[in-house]
Amino acid sequence: ALAREGGEDTFRRLFRFYRQRDLSDLRGVVDFSAPGAQVVRSQLSVSSVSDQDAYRAGLQPVSQWKAYGLNGYPGFIFIPNPFLPGCQRHWVKQCLKLYTQKPNVCNLDLHMAPEKTIDLWGQSKEQLKRKGSNKREPRSLLEKLRWVTLGYHYNWDTKKYSANHHTPFPSDLAFLSEQVAAACGFWGFQAQAGILNYYHFDSSLGIHVDESELDHSRPLLSFSFGQSSIFLLGGLKREEAPTAMFMHSGDIMVMSGVSRLLYHAVPRVLPNPEGTALPSCLGQALPSDLPVGSVIEHSSDEDWQVCAKYLQTSRINMTIRQVLAEGQKFPEESGTNGKGQAPYEDSCHEENSRAKRHKPNIV
Repeated sequence: ALAREGGEDTFRRLFRFYRQRDLSDLRGVVDFSAPGAQVVRSQLSVSSVSDQDAYRAGLQPVSQWKAYGLNGYPGFIFIPNPFLPGCQRHWVKQCLKLYTQKPNVCNLDLHMAPEKTIDLWGQSKEQLKRKGSNKREPRSLLEKLRWVTLGYHYNWDTKKYSANHHTPFPSDLAFLSEQVAAACGFWGFQAQAGILNYYHFDSSLGIHVDESELDHSRPLLSFSFGQSSIFLLGGLKREEAPTAMFMHSGDIMVMSGVSRLLYHAVPRVLPNPEGTALPSCLGQALPSDLPVGSVIEHSSDEDWQVCAKYLQTSRINMTIRQVLAEGQKFPEESGTNGKGQAPYEDSCHEENSRAKRHKPNIV
């Protein structure tokens, strides 16, 4: 019924519906843990990734993954949590402790002196460990973090990448991304840019299309950790009604082909449906014996304590992209500052507390 009403575009109407604080009707949300009629099985390229390489990336053998698609969305692949026990913890720690370090770029760089954002983890960990349920407690710098960019740094002003604003892409994340892409049939995928989004229960991601990459033939990879969310996947126009689906901790989405350039959004972050502070998959520790050449590292108990406290009210999403095709170069540009920074702290996010002060530029 919402999709058929007149007025504002259909996508916006459904975004607002799922954004409601008192939302209780989730019957229309696709749950890949109990696939319905719209869900179809997707074939994976099992032989493209050896079990050893999957283990090195912290993943189960591809033969054990489940992969799904949606009728009407060619090129969309959903993989419910294929991570080995304990391995999600590595990526959470990297997103909070390592990838936040310089030379990577984050939203806090926009209004803080460079020396203040060098070590967000070190400045936040004690405050996070002591964090109680009192909402009036001041937020740590990690809790104020909204996005981090990796590799080719996305310029939120121009909505472009450039050759003159690039830093080394993390090798462990590149390896993970290459294995997932190969399993989905995309051999030779190169992880060249990453946007990490940090959500809280009052956060959302506005309606947009990821079209800034120069090579649209390569997929967009999305990894989620922590609390759950509702993801909306629409069409080539905002007048087309989107499909709502749950994303839980460890889930991976791949947008390729026609689905690579579809409108999408995250209207809502939801508490873990299991009813516990953290999903059970995050309660499992890493085994002591990791395979030779593993990119996964053990976390100290202290580090995980900080990560777990953060995730009790938060969700982390990593989206990985290949910007350039093999041999492709950026066009010559003039007048760009190369900073790749967003004009507002919440360019990717809409939050109730800031709705009147900031209008996100991608919605």
